[in-house]
Amino acid sequence: MARRSVRKYKPQPVPREVMRTIVECGIHAPNGMNAQPWEVRVVDDPEFLEGVTALQLEEMDPERREAMTGEGFRNMFRNAPTVVFIANKADGSGQIDCGLMGGNMILAARSMGIGSVCLGGPVAFMRSEKAADYLRRLGFSEGYSLLYA
Repeated sequence: MARRSVRKYKPQPVPREVMRTIVECGIHAPNGMNAQPWEVRVVDDPEFLEGVTALQLEEMDPERREAMTGEGFRNMFRNAPTVVFIANKADGSGQIDCGLMGGNMILAARSMGIGSVCLGGPVAFMRSEKAADYLRRLGFSEGYSLLYA
């Protein structure tokens, strides 16, 4: 009952060992026929997060960009220093399973004192031609499509 969507983060990335535990909790989520129809990428590289954000800001109308980039703004992921990207099968199957996985991860993170928020908004831009290089850098297998962050 204490879990909340957190939108302000400390600047330090989540330690890798802690992220490993959170992701493991996610992959143990229930899923149809144990197909595990997901791929997960954890990014804590500021160059990646700020670079893709800079591209998105170039695409925004000036008014929206100004409203979004107040004091302390670093990236389009609510300034999170660590972002988990979750992909499902490109045919659209596995979305519910991926949702269950993310839910497990969010609850695991909360139990470890780490706040999080599920973001779909940045995904549309990440899928755009402008951000194609960043999406490729995530290295999802052929046949998988970024679902949420």
